[in-house]
Amino acid sequence: MINFKNQNIINEFQNQYLKKSLPNIEVGDNIKVGVKIIEGNKERVQFYEGIVIAIKNTSINKTITVRKVLQGIGVERIFLIHSPKIASLTILKSSKVRRSKLYYLRNRKGKASRLKQRFN
Repeated sequence: MINFKNQNIINEFQNQYLKKSLPNIEVGDNIKVGVKIIEGNKERVQFYEGIVIAIKNTSINKTITVRKVLQGIGVERIFLIHSPKIASLTILKSSKVRRSKLYYLRNRKGKASRLKQRFN
């Protein structure tokens, strides 16, 4: 069992690596994630755009599952938000949702998978 002194040391160490300027991402948001990719000796940023269907964990371990439909096939990808491989996160639009996980979108196609837009 970890005592409080050790837990404080772990929290201080993790806080060094947390990204400070992240947008408030929620489930149902349509986001654009910039991922750093290394090809040979070159580094570039590739963008991945889709709907956030799940958010898991907290602090340094926080992950988001982003789903996009590409040529009729659903593609999901899990991103570790505080990873150094994530170059940018931008929220394109938000949707009105009543669930914490939108796994039901996996079974829907076309217009049935649309979400109502939320205006802030």
